[in-house]
Amino acid sequence: METTCGKLILASQSPRRIELMKLITPDFLVCPSRFDENSLEEREPERLCAALARGKAAAIQAAPEDWVIGCDTIVVREGRVFGKPGNPEEARAMLRALSGGEHQVITGVCILHGGREHAFQSCTRVFFYPLTDAQIEAYIQSGEPFDKAGGYGIQGRGGLFAERIEGDYYNVVGLPVARLYQILQQIRPVEFSLN
Repeated sequence: METTCGKLILASQSPRRIELMKLITPDFLVCPSRFDENSLEEREPERLCAALARGKAAAIQAAPEDWVIGCDTIVVREGRVFGKPGNPEEARAMLRALSGGEHQVITGVCILHGGREHAFQSCTRVFFYPLTDAQIEAYIQSGEPFDKAGGYGIQGRGGLFAERIEGDYYNVVGLPVARLYQILQQIRPVEFSLN
């Protein structure tokens, strides 16, 4: 794991991000960030997303030669930011707000190395079918909404609600892997393996 390039560290405990990172390379460490997301007062969606990703990466204690990747995904509809619902009422309100319209999924990515920062954002437009109250209640009962921005997982049953998407599917899951791979290849070549 330790190379002349330093360790590659994913500052996330998200099972989805961990699996997606494995598409890029098997050679990385997982180190969940303890960054307090509520410490930020930024409300503008793009700046908030960037600040969250930066905060998560910076909260990891790493050696200067290590590369730390922090990420955060938010859902935005008409300027309103949706994080992870804390209870069924919040999940219900989010899903009703997303029903029958378009929203954006924005993932901020920040790579810290030796005092330098490489950051980018990816935005995907998602269009939902109109949802009935019965569909929303059944989805909440599945338990799937509660650890996902916007209260749904497109890679799970939440995919049944998406009429179409415009942009990177993996960004909606939580990590824009193709763009991250391209950037890592430019700043720190990683092993790419199909095994």
